[in-house]
Amino acid sequence: MSVELPVAPVDDVIRRNADGLRVSAGAAEELARRIQQRGASRAETAAERADGRGRKTLMVGDFGSDTVPDKDTLDLPIAPVDRVARLDIDSRYRVSMDARIVLTAQLEAYAEKIAAAAAFLARHAGRRTIKAEDVEAYFELKQYFE
Repeated sequence: MSVELPVAPVDDVIRRNADGLRVSAGAAEELARRIQQRGASRAETAAERADGRGRKTLMVGDFGSDTVPDKDTLDLPIAPVDRVARLDIDSRYRVSMDARIVLTAQLEAYAEKIAAAAAFLARHAGRRTIKAEDVEAYFELKQYFE
């Protein structure tokens, strides 16, 4: 799976949560990859919901939301998230603009949570740099807390 998300906005999300720590390029790339996997999976689930409702267009409700945030408040770009949404779904599906915005907001919130956890793990390891291994450790550890 190629990474569709640009790393720069993902890096911005990590830095916003780094609280003075440095951020390695590998950390931003790993987080971008994980966000992309989550987005493709959420779109696949949304496509199943839309299909069950007899539609080929993914709508806001298919992503489990009933409100659409202001797109100007988002750091992740919407167009690459749209490409991410289409990675694992059939090409006959369309994604409404509001659904793209909702998915982008959901993925950004997901990234914020992971970035904060990665910063905590870097500090816990006694480092001043968030690395890809901190993002990976989050996913290894989260199974024990869900």
